[in-house]
Amino acid sequence: MRRQLNTLYATTDGAWLRKDGANVVMEVERQERARLPAHMLESLVCIGRVAVSPQLLGFCSEQGISVCYLTPQGRFLARVEGPVSGNVLLRREQYRRTDDPARCADVVRNMLAGKIHNQRAVLARGWRDHGERLVDHQAFQHALKRLKRIPQRVLVEPDVDRLRGLEGEAAQAYFGVFSQLIRVDSPLLQFKGRNRRPPRDAINALLSFLYTLLTHDCRSALETVGLDPSVGFLHRDRPGRPSLALDLAEEFRPLLGERLALSLINRRQLDEKDFRVFDNGAVQLKNDSRKVVLVAYQERKRETLRHAYLDETIDIGLLPFVQAQLLARHLRGDLDGYPPFLWR
Repeated sequence: MRRQLNTLYATTDGAWLRKDGANVVMEVERQERARLPAHMLESLVCIGRVAVSPQLLGFCSEQGISVCYLTPQGRFLARVEGPVSGNVLLRREQYRRTDDPARCADVVRNMLAGKIHNQRAVLARGWRDHGERLVDHQAFQHALKRLKRIPQRVLVEPDVDRLRGLEGEAAQAYFGVFSQLIRVDSPLLQFKGRNRRPPRDAINALLSFLYTLLTHDCRSALETVGLDPSVGFLHRDRPGRPSLALDLAEEFRPLLGERLALSLINRRQLDEKDFRVFDNGAVQLKNDSRKVVLVAYQERKRETLRHAYLDETIDIGLLPFVQAQLLARHLRGDLDGYPPFLWR
């Protein structure tokens, strides 16, 4: 099994990352703040005004360490990586599958079945933790029942566009009661549905930031196994969009997105003081608050769980790589179907 490596997040404005031997060094105002051996790294993520020396960029490319640039709001800007790895025959099969509506739907069905199952798991844990104390427990129970029925329709639907419609129906049921799981009274931390570009409340700002981190991990996993992260099954092709990485991330959003966001808010690790509200209504995580989220995200990735299909205990941080491997095996013909990640 592949060993889980670290992701180095540089969040300090004005930071300078450079190479020193086989180490990555971070300096702020010409003072060394951190030093990490390169062999322990899988990627560098630079958030905001962070500079990287040309020597370090070249070294990272040679060592297979990707360098990703994000805006302070967590929006993807650019990615620097070395030569593309993987078997060209695998990628050609990926392209053929995405162009064949029937075979494309075979993959999309299982991806969505996994995503909706995991959304229901988030609500089921919320019901177990809070139960009758929820504001509208009847609506909550109705959402749980809908999320149990929708995968049954997903598994027999042959049309990709209709599958996308079922995904939207599941999201409506899921996010329609998600606010009941937030156990704080702050007006800024209330959730009234998904919104983005820009996020207009603290929960959406937090979710968008977590989704960006997750998509980065999924993209790296797909590149590692030799798949093209830009050509997806569920998400349509669009210039500059990592469609397959977004596909793969869908199964993990409930665990590494929504569930982690609830933990951060309900445990008071984040509160309204951790967010900045702009004149246009946009909401953004403050710099120090992003560090809290990054630490929590890395800690969650080090936790383990039992993979339902492999029947093995796996670090959560390795799950994107495991699912990317399973998808590659399916495309090669080693597996009859793509086995989704099912959270229990």
